[in-house]
Amino acid sequence: MENQYEKAIFAGGCFWCMVKPFDSQPGIISVVAGYTGGHVENPTYEQVTTGTTGHTEAVEITFDPKIIPYEKLVETYWQQTDPTDSLGQFADRGDSYRPVIFYSNERQKESAEKSKAALQASGRFTQPIVTKIEPAQPFYPAEDYHQEYYKKHSIHYNLYKEGSGRAGFIRKNWQDK
Repeated sequence: MENQYEKAIFAGGCFWCMVKPFDSQPGIISVVAGYTGGHVENPTYEQVTTGTTGHTEAVEITFDPKIIPYEKLVETYWQQTDPTDSLGQFADRGDSYRPVIFYSNERQKESAEKSKAALQASGRFTQPIVTKIEPAQPFYPAEDYHQEYYKKHSIHYNLYKEGSGRAGFIRKNWQDK
């Protein structure tokens, strides 16, 4: 039944914080933390953090579009990020933490572009929406210890999400959602 599923790839800073918001939604088959967008095959976390691989931390979501539409995933994505910051996300700085929606097909591209334009037009943010929308590239799963980090290390995860500024930003900018 795999052929009925689609994949969505989102980069929004530290991948630990990008798994949980998608993980429990109906229609989500899996959420994998990993790396994409660079030029090194099968990179390690240590390589990616040097900033020399071109990769960014991201999540690859396998989903059933009959249960959860791609548009809902994009909406969830926006609500986890600062779409006005192209230089990283929250405490995590640099290209390996840049915000990107990686599309797998033209329909995803059009949907992401439409959603980005709607967010810009909404006036929710006074600064421009700078999140990139780029074609998907090979995705490399991160090491096992990064997978489902919020479940395995919940105390550290929660402290990190709060301490990085992500949780406060979400409360301030997305509280009406």
